[in-house]
Amino acid sequence: MTNQFMNLLSLKTFSQSRYFHPMLLLASIAVGIVLRFSRLEAKPIWTDEFATIVFSLGNTFHSVPLDRSIAPDVLFQPLQPQLKDIGDAIERLFNESTHPPLYFAIAHLWLKLFAIQSKMVLLWASRTLSVLFGVATIPAMYGFAWLAFRSRVVAQLAAAMMAISPYSIFLAQEARHYTLATLFIVASLSFFVVTINYIEKRSPLPAWVGFSWVAVNSLGIATHYFFTLSLVIQGLVLSVIWIKNKINSPLANAPLIYWWRIVAVALGTLAGGLVWLPVWQNIHGSELTRWVYQDPLRNFLLPAIRLCLWANSMLSMLPVDIFSLPLWVVIVFGNIMIIYLIWIVRFSWRGWRWQIKQSNSSFTAKSLGGYVVSMLGLILVLNYGLGTDLTLAPRFQYIYFPVAIALFSYSISAYWMTATGQREFEDKIPLTQPLSPVMIVLLMGLMGGITIVGNFGYLQHERCDIVAKSIHNESQMPVLIASTHKHHGNTGRMMGIAWELNRLNQGTYHSSPLFLLAHNYQGLCKEAVCNDPNNDPGITLSETVAKLPRPLDVWVVNFHAPILIENQNCTSADARWRKVEGYRFRRYECR
Repeated sequence: MTNQFMNLLSLKTFSQSRYFHPMLLLASIAVGIVLRFSRLEAKPIWTDEFATIVFSLGNTFHSVPLDRSIAPDVLFQPLQPQLKDIGDAIERLFNESTHPPLYFAIAHLWLKLFAIQSKMVLLWASRTLSVLFGVATIPAMYGFAWLAFRSRVVAQLAAAMMAISPYSIFLAQEARHYTLATLFIVASLSFFVVTINYIEKRSPLPAWVGFSWVAVNSLGIATHYFFTLSLVIQGLVLSVIWIKNKINSPLANAPLIYWWRIVAVALGTLAGGLVWLPVWQNIHGSELTRWVYQDPLRNFLLPAIRLCLWANSMLSMLPVDIFSLPLWVVIVFGNIMIIYLIWIVRFSWRGWRWQIKQSNSSFTAKSLGGYVVSMLGLILVLNYGLGTDLTLAPRFQYIYFPVAIALFSYSISAYWMTATGQREFEDKIPLTQPLSPVMIVLLMGLMGGITIVGNFGYLQHERCDIVAKSIHNESQMPVLIASTHKHHGNTGRMMGIAWELNRLNQGTYHSSPLFLLAHNYQGLCKEAVCNDPNNDPGITLSETVAKLPRPLDVWVVNFHAPILIENQNCTSADARWRKVEGYRFRRYECR
């Protein structure tokens, strides 16, 4: 008992030191760095990462030949590290993709700092940029939470949760722009919180805050177009606050004393967004974005289920990868996750209710809570109203992720304050186990981070490693891997398989596999060649197989056309199509 009292006393004394909070924040940053850099180059690469690398280098996917068998070196031609001018990188991006250019321009300058001598170095360097932006989000979350709640306890918990969040680590370990977009979300919402504070004090917004806010918003749109959804919801929340003030305030009939600068910020942000209007008009009909548009009645409950899964991954995740683990392990950990999710909802709700009653930041907390609820509502409206399903990909949830972490930290900080005797909680935690609920949350978050590092979660976009392992283990003869082609996303999926095969083979494979991208011309152009029946992917595959020596294994991957090789003594070795995340494949044996 005496030792426990002395430990608490020493902790309290150290916590009053001016070095305590900086050191605690540095500890969170250090943990975040270790988790994000762990096994960075070992994670399977997927289509969009190839797009980042290719466009950042200023290269093009059009250099890959279509409608004929090619070797892996030819397939990897777009990855040649011959850095061109930054203008070439932006031009390639606009010609072949649908993304804004800011991150790709930064990545172009970043890759120039490396002496790239191999594809693995190229991958590591590309992912490192995303990692650095992800690490920067940790202190940014500390600042955002402190601005919102004026509590170092909440700020430290928010930084710690961001450091170990499985979702945050998942975003950081990919060569994509989502960590930079998240950083801009945090910055924009920080100005949003500052504005709410000025509204609460009935003071006009300083000009420098307005100009900075417009700049951050414009840069956020130039990083990812879904950033505009955050701006829409910020505007919605501020409009609700204005209406309430108009109804309840004694100044209801007065002019817009402190609102005109907020309106100026909105107009400046609108101007920064309208620059991209011509690009947005072309995105809806693009083949690259067509997968987002779904029939909302086809799988009515799936969007809500996916939202729950993505939200859970922001706090914790246990190994539940059905492709890498035994079924009984997946079932056990899955049940633990369900129990933990139920507990964490009740646990945080109690803390939220107490904080709203007791803290001085309830107005800001309610505003941020309105932001999250409105964002989730907007996502569901887009799905069920417009058939645009943003729940299909976990990466799109970055638009509310930082606020969810901040509000969760705000809620559980009530338990920390109770255990340390700072405030009185209506349902007291037994002081024989001080801080135990918060420690459970942090431990589960850390386990989730380790799960992501080991690639045992459910956030993977494409499992090219599973396909490559099947090909490597089952084929003992020359291999042709064939896929239909419409855009560079199909090329990237084939490159992922080739990448993982190269990793597995390590130069010892009995023969180099060949690849075929059979272009699907139907509906893509009006020239006579596109209407030629001989330019059918199924015929292209048949003609290619006829030219290759036997025996031969033909792996058809994501092949959306008739497979016309049975008449060439090729028989299916699989009773049905195999499916993993991002791939649908089947093996044929040609004797």
